[in-house]
Amino acid sequence: MTEMVYGAIPLRDGEPVIPKWWRTVDKLTLACILGLFGIGLLLGFAASPPLAERNGEAPFHYVWKQATFGGAALMVMISASMMRPEMVRRMATIGFALAFVALAALPIFGTDFGKGAVRWYSLGFGSLQPSEFIKPCFVVVAAWMMAAAQEINGPPGKLYSFIIMCTIVIMLVLQPDFGQASLVLFGWGVVYFVAGAPMLILVSVAALVVLGGTLAYEHSDHFARRIDGFLAQDVDPTTQLGFAANAIREGGFFGVGVGEGRVKMSLPDAHTDFIIAVAAEEYGLVLVAIIIALYATVVLRSFTRLMRERDPFIRLAGTGLAAMFGVQAMINMGVAVRLLPAKGMTLPFVSYGGSSLIAGGVALGMLLAFTRTRPQNQIADLLAGRGR
Repeated sequence: MTEMVYGAIPLRDGEPVIPKWWRTVDKLTLACILGLFGIGLLLGFAASPPLAERNGEAPFHYVWKQATFGGAALMVMISASMMRPEMVRRMATIGFALAFVALAALPIFGTDFGKGAVRWYSLGFGSLQPSEFIKPCFVVVAAWMMAAAQEINGPPGKLYSFIIMCTIVIMLVLQPDFGQASLVLFGWGVVYFVAGAPMLILVSVAALVVLGGTLAYEHSDHFARRIDGFLAQDVDPTTQLGFAANAIREGGFFGVGVGEGRVKMSLPDAHTDFIIAVAAEEYGLVLVAIIIALYATVVLRSFTRLMRERDPFIRLAGTGLAAMFGVQAMINMGVAVRLLPAKGMTLPFVSYGGSSLIAGGVALGMLLAFTRTRPQNQIADLLAGRGR
């Protein structure tokens, strides 16, 4: 009866890790994540062969690479989801320190692969993008700092996290990578808001963002070109946005048919940033609606479970991770339909990319760990000796 009323599942001494994990993990969220990965592989079969042909590779070279990276990402996700929140916090702290050092060293040891922005390390067999890993780890570290600040005589965690956030954003803007910088800023803002941020501080941060955007527009040709292209009345049909917009229109409700799409022949980033255009053209609005529903389910389901969480750190970290996951998906799809300026951002767990997939596995694994069912130290739990 206690479990029915309070939603608490008693801890069973000596219970094996895997059965305990399966009993407490959010199975609906897990199923949605697996569904997104499956859709990513399906779209990879459509989008990546033209790229493989241009690069002299086997037709499904990038599909197999995506399956390999995706398998590693799923293993990382499940392993992280089995950890206790304290272990997740330690893992995120170590991961943040490593990613921060890697991000700082990019101007010296990094490469741009001819794209004009030094964001990657070349590893020979692939590449590594530190910004993908620093996002989820920073959210957890910032949540830890802000939760500690709520304790009596706690440290000024909000100030510390603000300083770290500004440092990361500056390093990303200098690459330049405005998309990832905006995500880091957004993730910190969500955690800060949930932690009880004064309205004056939020307005001040918003004013700083507007000021920063104005300065970036005036002094960065890269940033200005993207804003001008977004605000232009007509879209150049020979640009990536033009190809994507045309593909979405051609797809209609049910799509032009499997393998019949043409946008993958024209878009160099069809398998990454504009994968949703491939989905819309070949499978139509039906598949796009399914993808949106899967993302929305993960985010809303996580929020619902976190609302019952009494631990401030878990509540803050989980909310930040879920919000960042949903907003990244929204930005990627918003760019494709020209609701937002181009940002060069992947669709989580659907787009091709080793760093993106594995970092997504880390983020979702931590989110699953935070949303697992656990005793909430209700009075009945304390009386029964089931507190954490």
